Amino acid sequence: MDILGNSIIQFLSELIIFSVATVIGVFVFNKVKNSDNRYLDIHEFLPEDEIFTLRQVYYLIMISACFIVVLYTFVVYNDYIYMVLFDVGLSLYIAITYEKSSLKNKVILFLLVPWGSLNYLMFGFSMVSLLDLIHVPIFIYFIKYYYDKFSEFTNSNGLGVSILLLFSIVFISFFVTQVVENANAVDSLVMVSNAFTSNGYAILGQSIPGKINSIFLVWGGYIISGAGTATLTAAILMRHFNKRFEQLEKLIDEGDEQ
Repeated sequence: MDILGNSIIQFLSELIIFSVATVIGVFVFNKVKNSDNRYLDIHEFLPEDEIFTLRQVYYLIMISACFIVVLYTFVVYNDYIYMVLFDVGLSLYIAITYEKSSLKNKVILFLLVPWGSLNYLMFGFSMVSLLDLIHVPIFIYFIKYYYDKFSEFTNSNGLGVSILLLFSIVFISFFVTQVVENANAVDSLVMVSNAFTSNGYAILGQSIPGKINSIFLVWGGYIISGAGTATLTAAILMRHFNKRFEQLEKLIDEGDEQ
């Protein structure tokens, strides 16, 4: 079969696989979202203020993730397979959570398919990978999309934008560390995460999965510790004001009796 025929087969195979994965993902996502299970409700674990902050951070993380895909799409380095998996996973997540009602959005989702990364996983590099020239502008579009979401959420809830400055410092440090320490993207993220959360500056983990697990533990612990502090503070304040309220009620009752 000629090159064109092979490319068409690869193109259709990738489109079908990504479409099926998206349909399954949407089904699972809606099931979890509409579930009454208390263990799937974030309000059971974190105070309301921290949930608002994490929602801001979520949009900033999505902006950063899209930017990283754009930056590293045409860069070949060791452990390239993990960047490919990251591209596929991020594309699939966006496809699952993105609004699909309008024709424009359906076209955007079609262009979001990670042709090059899927081709690398399934067939190895070929002409289909050149379609990443379309994939990259779509991620630039989603950078703006998530920034608009961040601005809308921040303004509508009267939240501050100091988190944007803090996140920018971490994000810039991520790239600076790669240059000055001659580190790859994952090692740089581990080092910056450890430094930011006061856990040191060393690279924890020998393998890529181990390093990713280290990042998960560092940021997971950072978030939970913040939630614990906020919860403890709220409990102390509630106890204090309840006591004062009881004293006030007692004084009012005594005044009524007199």
